[in-house]
Amino acid sequence: MRTFNYSKIKEEKWDSEVLGLIAAIYRYAGKQELYLRQRPDELDKLVEIAKIQSTEASNAIEGIVTTNTRIKQLVEEKTTPKNRAEEEIAGYRDVLGVIHESFDAIPITQNYILQLHKMLYSHMNNPFAGRTKTVQNYISATYPDGQTEVLFTPMAPFETPEALDRICGEYNRVIGNFEVEPLIVIPVFIHDFLCIHPFNDGNGRMSRLLTTLLLYRSGFYVGKYISLEAKIAGNKELYYESLGKAQAGWHEGTEDVIPFIKYLLGTILAAYKDFEERFEIVEEKLPAIEMVRKAILLKIGKFTKQDIMELCPSLSISSVEGALRKLVKEGDIGRGGTGKSTYYVRMK
Repeated sequence: MRTFNYSKIKEEKWDSEVLGLIAAIYRYAGKQELYLRQRPDELDKLVEIAKIQSTEASNAIEGIVTTNTRIKQLVEEKTTPKNRAEEEIAGYRDVLGVIHESFDAIPITQNYILQLHKMLYSHMNNPFAGRTKTVQNYISATYPDGQTEVLFTPMAPFETPEALDRICGEYNRVIGNFEVEPLIVIPVFIHDFLCIHPFNDGNGRMSRLLTTLLLYRSGFYVGKYISLEAKIAGNKELYYESLGKAQAGWHEGTEDVIPFIKYLLGTILAAYKDFEERFEIVEEKLPAIEMVRKAILLKIGKFTKQDIMELCPSLSISSVEGALRKLVKEGDIGRGGTGKSTYYVRMK
């Protein structure tokens, strides 16, 4: 059976890219803390947007989808699930909500992970909810010609409970003893979790929920305001590529986890940068059109009304639409497409 010893992480020699990412994340985390102390009330809208985006994106990665309107209603608990996909979406919403509200009271143990997994399926009848896998699972790819290829074989079912216990124990030990930098051990833990693939279903979504939980418990709260799941979904090819590279040799303990560490750190840093941009727009008391104009300056290439609404959470949809119409009329931006496919581009 594969062994785990997270103390070995401190013996690694990290390259300048990893060290640079960690240093940058700490700088942005410090600035976020300052922003939150200055204007906490004005950021509530960012929290709601991030919840919706995280729930939608993490499920969409796994092919679990519904309409934008239904996603919003489900996350805001203004409706009940109508089908299996919406039941799974509602379950994700519930787990994410518990993490947001009670992260400091959720220890990193197998028992709590199983409880979170059970909650993920609380809106449906899934006999395997809250239980480790009972059959061997595989990570595979399906190609356009219909052929499939097994890319990685996770840990066997009979080994899974002990392995899950072990990575939780190792994580808690090195974090509790301040042995290893949290921003290094968090990606290592998530990578091991994905290689164990402890459940019959829901492993990817659980890994993203656990990423948020671990970051919160270590003082990195960016996922509350900017969706990490949406960042991953926006470039999921890179996510799978880095994971695939890091999985090679995992069973033998010879894997190189650095590609996945760099990927996850880069995603966290990108979220912090987005938070700073959005806070700077929220912070200034500008007329709607000036706020939208400032948001547009942050966009390169095509952008949508939704993109601007995310950057200007304090504005109503009618205010954003009115500002965009005026900016089109003034020639500052151009408009293309129709209906839901409408997009804008900067002209100046």
